[in-house]
Amino acid sequence: MGEPRSVLITGASRGLGFASAVRLHHEGWRVVAAMRTPEKGMPLLREATGAGEDDDRLIGVQLDLTDTASVAAAAKSIEEAAGAPYAIVHNAGISAAGMVEETSPELWERMFATNVFGPVALTKALLPSMRSSGRGRIVLISSAAGVRGMPATAPYSAVKGALERWGEAMAGEVTPFGIGVTILVTGTYDTEIITDAGTTDDRDLDGPYAAHHRTMDKRGRAMMKRAAKSPDTFAAGLTGVLDSSKPFVKTAVGFDARMLLIANRLLPSSGLHQMTRLMMGIPRFGALREKGTADG
Repeated sequence: MGEPRSVLITGASRGLGFASAVRLHHEGWRVVAAMRTPEKGMPLLREATGAGEDDDRLIGVQLDLTDTASVAAAAKSIEEAAGAPYAIVHNAGISAAGMVEETSPELWERMFATNVFGPVALTKALLPSMRSSGRGRIVLISSAAGVRGMPATAPYSAVKGALERWGEAMAGEVTPFGIGVTILVTGTYDTEIITDAGTTDDRDLDGPYAAHHRTMDKRGRAMMKRAAKSPDTFAAGLTGVLDSSKPFVKTAVGFDARMLLIANRLLPSSGLHQMTRLMMGIPRFGALREKGTADG
């Protein structure tokens, strides 16, 4: 039997990353599970996979994407333990809720550091060995927010949009070396990122957007509850993506994500704006103008 292919998964201690690590280990991959606190996350992964501490197909690596020293140390540990990874799955990320007017500069900086700057730095550190191996795939986990900017989640939409543009640009750079790039747009899954536990909440529930928040929160939670699938479903989709032979792929995992990609291709931006407004119960244009203000 040949040497198993290695896959690096960031944010592997919970949610989609955890489910993906378990699935790929069962599929025979050597899984490098990157997380902030391996001492807490790895025992849970070993229990879920049945892997012992001496199993060289399940390797834990400490990684804090906001810390440049941690990123450099993680890249070194990954290559020492598993060589050049066949695949990198950039799954780790944080979410935030709040209108643009409500969100702090510090939140925006933290969002970009975790969701964009850290993944870029880690990829840069690993690309030389991947180029030398002449094969591989880099998978960037996006979401509906990367396809279309969503109200009350502007920082999250901005970082997912940046992630997608980075992937598109990078594909033109690395595919000649045999490295493919996939942008994987996720649907709604039952993870912490769709609950209060996984989201930084900067909403002002007593401010000028209070009515927006009440309506959007009610409708949003109802829609997510109906649409949310098990993370195991995502992990199955990711497994297929890693075997792609195409140089660049943008695809969706989840019915709701597939429908959004179709709508994004068929509808003009103004149509998507109206669709989003109606779905989320946002007042029509000018409805909240203060009395006495002019139209222009």
